[in-house]
Amino acid sequence: MTKFGRSMLVLLALASPAMADNIRDLQTEAIESKSAPWGFWGPDATNYMGWGSHSNRLIPVYTFGTAKAGQGINLKSYQGKNSPFASEEKLKGLFDHVPNGTLNPEAPYFDQTNIFDIQKAALAAGKKHIILVVFDGMDWTTTWNAATYKNNAVAYKTGRGTGLHMQDYTAKGTTEFGWMVTTPWCDDADLDINKQKVLKVDTSMRGGYAYEVAGIYPWSVSTDLPYLIGKSALPGLKQAYTDSASSASSMTAGIKTYNASINVGVHGSQADAIAHLAQRQGYKVGVVTSVPISHATPGAAYAHNVHRDDYQDITRDLLGLPSSSHPENPLPGVDLLIGCGHGVSRPKDAKQGENFVPGNAYLTDEDLQKSDVRNGGRYVIAQRSEGVVGAEEMQSKAQDAAATGKRFFGYYGVSNGHLPFRTADGKFDPAIGRNKKAEKYTEADVKENPTLAQMADVALNYLNTDNGPFWLMVEAGDVDWANHDNNIDNSIGAVISGDNAVKAVTDWVEKHSNWDETVMIVTADHGHYLHMVDPQVLIRKPTEKSAAE
Repeated sequence: MTKFGRSMLVLLALASPAMADNIRDLQTEAIESKSAPWGFWGPDATNYMGWGSHSNRLIPVYTFGTAKAGQGINLKSYQGKNSPFASEEKLKGLFDHVPNGTLNPEAPYFDQTNIFDIQKAALAAGKKHIILVVFDGMDWTTTWNAATYKNNAVAYKTGRGTGLHMQDYTAKGTTEFGWMVTTPWCDDADLDINKQKVLKVDTSMRGGYAYEVAGIYPWSVSTDLPYLIGKSALPGLKQAYTDSASSASSMTAGIKTYNASINVGVHGSQADAIAHLAQRQGYKVGVVTSVPISHATPGAAYAHNVHRDDYQDITRDLLGLPSSSHPENPLPGVDLLIGCGHGVSRPKDAKQGENFVPGNAYLTDEDLQKSDVRNGGRYVIAQRSEGVVGAEEMQSKAQDAAATGKRFFGYYGVSNGHLPFRTADGKFDPAIGRNKKAEKYTEADVKENPTLAQMADVALNYLNTDNGPFWLMVEAGDVDWANHDNNIDNSIGAVISGDNAVKAVTDWVEKHSNWDETVMIVTADHGHYLHMVDPQVLIRKPTEKSAAE
């Protein structure tokens, strides 16, 4: 594409919101009036903005390359009588006790730690490519909204669904669909960030999943709406919902732990992540995210830390530098890291402990310089740069890194630390959310940053340089940011953006590999709490067109 063509696309993406945009109008009106007849966030149907955090909803899981892969890799290994929720012994192994209402002998769902088990089984089976795609904060309702918008119809009301690539792609008949519980071991813990110690876990709010109240499907409606956000008045049923750190640690390291933990157990031990196990077997490992590189999900792909907010130290683990959790013997570091956080500066941050360095919140200048191959480091580095097309620079430098046998690090983002938020119609013009504000982007913000799909494609090509095995995590982190903001326009756009990244992966597998040697899991770390009463409102008017059209 010519530079003129790219400029036109950017201008179209930033086109005036005055053009017909039904989803933007729905979102704006709901925020301004504080209510919407078509839906609400939280337990109160009269309050559109009644809840801005996570929930204990069951989460959809789409897998590819698993259906014919055998015991341990296919989802049947963890469903029904094989579910950890069907066994007192297995529940005690997860929680140290059997939480109230949680034992279900016929559980059709499994646990989030089983995502780790699938990856570990794939590794043991010698699968060449193991790929985990995490849509942060995407529950079934979030997916349903995006699919309804893309279908321009309410095409389903239960099940796997249709309309998104991850729903429709069959992977040569190897795809499966299931759902999982995400509740943590407990909600909170007393910690010492500087000494990296778990001092005491708070057992006043333990995890659990009371299925008779919550429902057995991800599309179920709870009989006690406050239950799924830890506020039930029912005896013994105040059970914790997870944060992104605990849930990511479950998927990458196979542990139930306290909220805020990055691969550290409730007794303070550091757990091996699947990336560590793969790396020891000669796999290259990569991490890609649309949000800051050391946020909870990308951090848990590789790092250890007692608290998710110790960003600079988590980045040090990712880059193989001495950190507060590995001061003497640093982790080896990932082979590829592409994400955001560029341009976010803080003069102080008490949450990061005594060794916080003023400046970039996620990556100190000293650590950046140490990592740079030009200074004797191990990474060829691409950063957002003024006037430079981000996708082209990223691809070029990743190719340089591959050709010279070096690692690759790409660092991007807008002023808030993430890629520009795509809205439902494919533009980059977010509507207002629960804080009554909307992010605004310049043409440079769009031009100088790659998309998540472009990041994923570059990662796959780099990791496959020598045709060896690799493990890769890709995170669509902006879904969570949108749902925290009670922003259905941003939420739909984020799911579509992440789905484009899933398609980039499947296209790559079709061209360079196959589903006999590749396993991919597409899921989310947790849900939010939007109740969609009337999905018909998401159907576009005859005068509107989606970006795909």
